[in-house]
Amino acid sequence: MFSCLSTKVKFRDKYMPKTWYDTFVCLFIIIIIPTVFWFEIFVVLNQFYDETSVWRYIHFYAGLFILINICTNYFATITIDTSVKGLILKPQDMWKLCSVCETLVPPRSYHCNICNICILRRDHHCVFSGCCIGLNNYRYFFYFMFYMFIATVYSSYFNIFFIYSTMNFNSWFSYINIVFPLAMLLINFDMHQLYLFLTLIVFVGMIFTGVLLYFHTNLLLKGQVTYESKHNINKYNLGKIENIKQIFGMHWKDTWISPFVISPLPTDGQLFPVRIKDM
Repeated sequence: MFSCLSTKVKFRDKYMPKTWYDTFVCLFIIIIIPTVFWFEIFVVLNQFYDETSVWRYIHFYAGLFILINICTNYFATITIDTSVKGLILKPQDMWKLCSVCETLVPPRSYHCNICNICILRRDHHCVFSGCCIGLNNYRYFFYFMFYMFIATVYSSYFNIFFIYSTMNFNSWFSYINIVFPLAMLLINFDMHQLYLFLTLIVFVGMIFTGVLLYFHTNLLLKGQVTYESKHNINKYNLGKIENIKQIFGMHWKDTWISPFVISPLPTDGQLFPVRIKDM
């Protein structure tokens, strides 16, 4: 079982996305991840290494480790409940009333109109997982992004040489294939065009996840959520190490290995330590 809090982990009752857009993006993620893994391991690596090569096995197991972390962190992000639902709340001073949930909620908790519930330490609603990212699942969301970025950088390095060695760039038609990969795939489907499409998907994914990872790393190190960053709220900034512990837990140094690594958070989402000068 995933361990996220110092108390028992709570799982969501319903995992299905609530909007058609979330559903589409989630299905795309679920389909594209194993497809790209197949492409990288059984097509691209075959171009560079034979079946007896030691390096082939090294890249295979490295890719498998990354894939397992992508999938398990993604699963944890979706399934772990980070809302106020079912919690025994102990209202304190400065708590605010949510008119929709009809209850007092802790600081840093915000209502999500899509999930229709207040989320503890809510950062944002994620279309990739179809749920909100908050106190209990931020760790898994962050590592999902981290390993997606590592995977796309790793893959793009090999893909550049693969495409260069398999495509004929002497024809102007080849450049049309690159500029309009999906359209050309639908018009004239063949395996080479599919490989080009997957290569470009991986490259775009590398840029996108890189930007997201940079943004959320800054938030993490500053001890902020997206709302606090936009409104320049810094009172929860405890210093880089303590801010990291607020997300990854007390055993934060080991959490990169797997989402199954137990690392209890120092807060239950109802009380948050603040900087001394802001107390």
